Amino acid sequence: MIANVLSIAGSDPSGGAGIQADLKAFSARGVYGMAVLTALTAQNTRGVSGVHLVPAEFVARQIEAVFADVRVDAVKIGMIATAEIAEAVADALAAHRDVPVVLDPVMVAKGGAALLDPAAVDALTRRLLPLASVLTPNLPEAAALLGVPVAASRAEMAAQAAKLRALGAGAVLVKGGHLDGDDSPDVLATAGEPLWLEGRRLTTRNTHGTGCTLSSTLAAELAKGSPLPEAVCAAKAYVAEAIANAERLTVGSGHGPVHHFHALWRHS
Repeated sequence: MIANVLSIAGSDPSGGAGIQADLKAFSARGVYGMAVLTALTAQNTRGVSGVHLVPAEFVARQIEAVFADVRVDAVKIGMIATAEIAEAVADALAAHRDVPVVLDPVMVAKGGAALLDPAAVDALTRRLLPLASVLTPNLPEAAALLGVPVAASRAEMAAQAAKLRALGAGAVLVKGGHLDGDDSPDVLATAGEPLWLEGRRLTTRNTHGTGCTLSSTLAAELAKGSPLPEAVCAAKAYVAEAIANAERLTVGSGHGPVHHFHALWRHS
């Protein structure tokens, strides 16, 4: 049986991040993808020049329409933008607590534009974080959610992951791509000992949409029934290969997208 996965996120017209990246990752990982839009953005590989929000009530209507008709095996939440949308998403998902939820707290675009209203951080932490099976912040996002300085060491990463999990998430994957050095380690905090996922840093500008892609891939793996540690490992490996093959694409002049279909487009 093919799993069905729903993404609740914003749109990237250049195709590298947001809903577009999620749907590509879903397809590449062999699941059926669905999409609820929270915002339209005017952006490309060089940055975001505008954001048009979808009314919170209509975001909720989209979610309700999907669940009323389609079996949903996992949900990925990306760009939420405002406290009102966060509240609407939380209310709409409250009746579906048996469905795994991967929450990617999208706050800042690759080019530096803010994608989350500061007032929404409290709503996201209070309403959405407790619904999350897995929270997937990068280092600046983890720090912003906790109101602390950005982690600069593995010990600080692990400590922040544990503190975020204490706020209600089932598990927390803190991504270490912003650490200095040649390595790019991630740490997974669960009820047991923290699990470190090692990785080498790839020198490239083609990292647009990596966070969206990781979280949507993780949702796809959970929807297929993979246990959490195996799902996280599979998602990290997939994203690493997507980054490594990104130079096969010629998209834009800024932070280019990763190659979601690197394993399928053999001759490109």
